[in-house]
Amino acid sequence: MSPADTTDLIVVFAAALVTALATGLGAVPLAFAPRLAGSTVGLANAAAAGCMVAASGLLLYEGLVESVSGTFAGVVVGVAFTAVAARVIATRTTVRFEELAQADARKALLIVGVMTAHSVAEGIGVGVSFADTESVGFTTAVAIAVHNIPEGLAISLVLVPRGIPVLHAAGWSIVSSLPQPLLALPAFLFVATFSSLLPVGLGFAAGAMLWMVVAELIPEALRAAPVGRVVLSGSVALAVLVGFQLLLLAA
Repeated sequence: MSPADTTDLIVVFAAALVTALATGLGAVPLAFAPRLAGSTVGLANAAAAGCMVAASGLLLYEGLVESVSGTFAGVVVGVAFTAVAARVIATRTTVRFEELAQADARKALLIVGVMTAHSVAEGIGVGVSFADTESVGFTTAVAIAVHNIPEGLAISLVLVPRGIPVLHAAGWSIVSSLPQPLLALPAFLFVATFSSLLPVGLGFAAGAMLWMVVAELIPEALRAAPVGRVVLSGSVALAVLVGFQLLLLAA
């Protein structure tokens, strides 16, 4: 491998690593309000759901542009995989996540697992973009890094109200994005193969997140807070993130 090729690999890995690290910034707002209780936990779940719906919408848009059938297949597999994973976790008699146990631990495992699956598609996207041109690669990496921040917030909104320290939530947010630098390199090197897989990966991530929203976050939010406040919290989060995404697409 020539020095130029090695430099390209380092640049791709570094750019993708920055996108992963940016996810940890999503925990920052909760550093100012780390203790949430009662109905506030429900509102936090609703806000996380709004963030995830917005992120899923963007993934579906990007996937459908590339392949309708591939994206649809990915959604079906993503929903099925997450439902089965949740069922398996639910059958475990002892589940722990840091100091959390049972229902809270299951929720934490699911949100981190779902967002990690979501990061797979983004890692492929970064690698494929750099295989186009370096300028396209950097533009894509910056866009992903920026919208990783509210995705980190979605993770933190689930973890922190259940007792996970803010710094730990930031760490788990970053862990959930580690597939980005790990998959960017193979996607860069084998662009043709990974380009064909990208729509499926985008659909899978969207399906997994939508299952989490419908089956876990919204029902729990409705158990903890009044319907009107849940709808308001989720809608505000959704609207803010969609507006944010539109600004990125227009830039």
